[in-house]
Amino acid sequence: MSTYTLRAKHRRSTLRTLAFLSPWLIGFTVFFAYPLLSTVYFSFMHYDGFKPPSWTGTKNWTYVFAHYPMFWPALRNTLWLVAIMVTLRVAFGLGVGLLITKIKTGTGVFRTLFYLPYLAPPVAATMAFAFLLNPGTGPVNSLLGSIGLPTPGWFNDPTWSKPALTLLALWGIGDLMVIFMAALLDVPKEQYEAAELDGATPWQRFRYVTLPNISPIVMFAVVTGVIQTMQYYTQPLIAGKVASGVIQGAGTLFEPGYPDKSTLTLPQLVYNLGFQRFDYGSACVVALVLFALSMAFTALLMRRKGGLINAGDR
Repeated sequence: MSTYTLRAKHRRSTLRTLAFLSPWLIGFTVFFAYPLLSTVYFSFMHYDGFKPPSWTGTKNWTYVFAHYPMFWPALRNTLWLVAIMVTLRVAFGLGVGLLITKIKTGTGVFRTLFYLPYLAPPVAATMAFAFLLNPGTGPVNSLLGSIGLPTPGWFNDPTWSKPALTLLALWGIGDLMVIFMAALLDVPKEQYEAAELDGATPWQRFRYVTLPNISPIVMFAVVTGVIQTMQYYTQPLIAGKVASGVIQGAGTLFEPGYPDKSTLTLPQLVYNLGFQRFDYGSACVVALVLFALSMAFTALLMRRKGGLINAGDR
């Protein structure tokens, strides 16, 4: 076979491969590569959405990291939510899944009761929680006070606002419950029987049988939980608005983060800077920080392959 024929065959193979890859390549370029490169470009520009962008160098980066008072509280809050909320959601979802798989009767009823809160719209669910946890008139504090327990300020107290958001996240645990139930039901029963014959305790059966078998699902829950929490926007914003009593109308500028910047998250800064202050360059800087943190967390988790998830293998 001649060299020309080999080259022609190789060219046809390459074109055929590119044709099959073209839907993905177009989607990747339009919805990921172009927006990412544009965000990097605008992070070095002064752009208000009306006048043409002008080069400012690193002024946007300096402003966000050194002079914008909301950035560091938002970063701390976001990292707190990633560390605490994601951990508790995974643990609680796994616990509920284990509980329901062990129940002999009424499994469908309990599964429905735990899953229904997940279907509630985020705005409605947050407003309901803000009412329930109202420190003055909410039924939760009334119940706690009637039995002699402390009555926190919840969404009106900077110390309790993030725990209140965590309770809201745990209330809507239905998605993780269903995922973990499917994984738990796929664990081979023969392994449990062999462990029982060896005299393994319930904790040992969970650690050395259950956990190794469901570790890919736990990894999936952790990674997706981190990514979703890095995009946490609606619930803290609505909770702050409802708790503050601010009625936002035309011409009203609501500064997110009530109370005392404790519910402020990085996605809120992107909206605040870009669509309320028309500072698209600084908003792009915050968006790139979010992207870098999401990539770093995901890479770390995938590199460790769960760390504590695969504790049963050690």
